[in-house]
Amino acid sequence: MARLRPKFIVGIGGSAGALKAYMALLDATPSKTGMAFVIISHMNPTASSELAYILSHHTKMPVMAASQAMPIRRDHVYVIPPNADILVEKHAFKVVSPRVQRNNQVDLFLTSLAEAMGAHAIGVILSGSDGDGAEGCKNIKAKGGITFAQDMSAEVDGMPLSAQATGCVDFVLPPDKIPDELQRLVSTSTHKEA
Repeated sequence: MARLRPKFIVGIGGSAGALKAYMALLDATPSKTGMAFVIISHMNPTASSELAYILSHHTKMPVMAASQAMPIRRDHVYVIPPNADILVEKHAFKVVSPRVQRNNQVDLFLTSLAEAMGAHAIGVILSGSDGDGAEGCKNIKAKGGITFAQDMSAEVDGMPLSAQATGCVDFVLPPDKIPDELQRLVSTSTHKEA
């Protein structure tokens, strides 16, 4: 099991206008990175989510909804299920349903990711209104992790700008340029540990 664990877990948060950004990011991401990707999207609690199905057309990695106690594996993409909060606990998902409150799923996930993964946590804030994700980015930075925010290409800039306003965002890039930087971070980290 340990060799299937990701070296880094990338938490990707978004809301309004983020679907195009998720697709662009995954289109540009190689299928073998050694990382796991977790997409935390705001959605109506009563909606049935087609997000995993839609995103599966933009990557060769397996894409699935996170479920209770599901182990987090490298080279997989996970999406938040409807009306739930998800957390990371011992390299697996903890699912809290129904969700605790509206539109703070990204902060909750990124904060638990920071606790679980420390310097191996990566936060990415994409298009969305409001400020969800800003607190999570602060927590990731405090634990030595890396954070990204979408640049002016965001259809709705509330979430990325709130994250940037914390002073805790390392990179501001369009979604299709984020994977190159992720690959650089992973290879730098691998060389340091070798």
